Amino acid sequence: MNLVPDEGTAPSQYDDESPEIGLARRASRHAHVRRLILLRHGQTEWNASDRMQGQIDTDLSEVGRGQAKDAARELLSHDAIAIVASDLRRAYDTAVALADHTSLDVVRDPRLRETSLGEWEGLTHHEVDARYPGARLTWRMDAGFTPPGGESKLEVGARALPVVNELFAERTDWPGRTIILVAHGGLIAALTAALLDLPREHWPIFGGLANTSWVQLSSHGPSMEQPGWRLDVWNAAAKVAPDVL
Repeated sequence: MNLVPDEGTAPSQYDDESPEIGLARRASRHAHVRRLILLRHGQTEWNASDRMQGQIDTDLSEVGRGQAKDAARELLSHDAIAIVASDLRRAYDTAVALADHTSLDVVRDPRLRETSLGEWEGLTHHEVDARYPGARLTWRMDAGFTPPGGESKLEVGARALPVVNELFAERTDWPGRTIILVAHGGLIAALTAALLDLPREHWPIFGGLANTSWVQLSSHGPSMEQPGWRLDVWNAAAKVAPDVL
């Protein structure tokens, strides 16, 4: 039931503008905004078997290569000026699938590697739980917890954050455009939390990403000292995959 009399819609100052003018107006409104897309790599055989990869350098599966091509088609609509990837093959090859549809080269950066999981790397989730009872749950819930011989989420965020800060300082063409980082689920969650400057106890709010899902953030601030990062999208285009739960 409509309890308010319908008095019509008030005319807008933009009602008579052409679609082209409207598009230009909206673009100008966001000309200062830096968009950042963080894309997780395609599936590997280890993902499919719930085996913890960490920094072990695994290849994309056939499914993963198809996912990378699909992600490329989806992300082509974004006005990308740079693609930076982890130097691990699963991320780099996913990035190349994107770059193949652009004039951009992929820049490798080892600071975008996945979390080092130390003694857990190569083990399945069940094997980790059997050998280190309760440790994997603690790792999920405490950003400061370090797997034996590995690194914590806080350390991962601190490792990756300078990549974005350097791009902010160096890419004067970034405002109004998009930069894509292709990396790993754990790193993307840690980097997102670091960019948003979340308190340590709030880092676990970011769940895992499915393969070739992505995150979008936007910087609305005036400078690198005050970047004003906002989270626009989390885990776009896919459900959470079992290997990251």
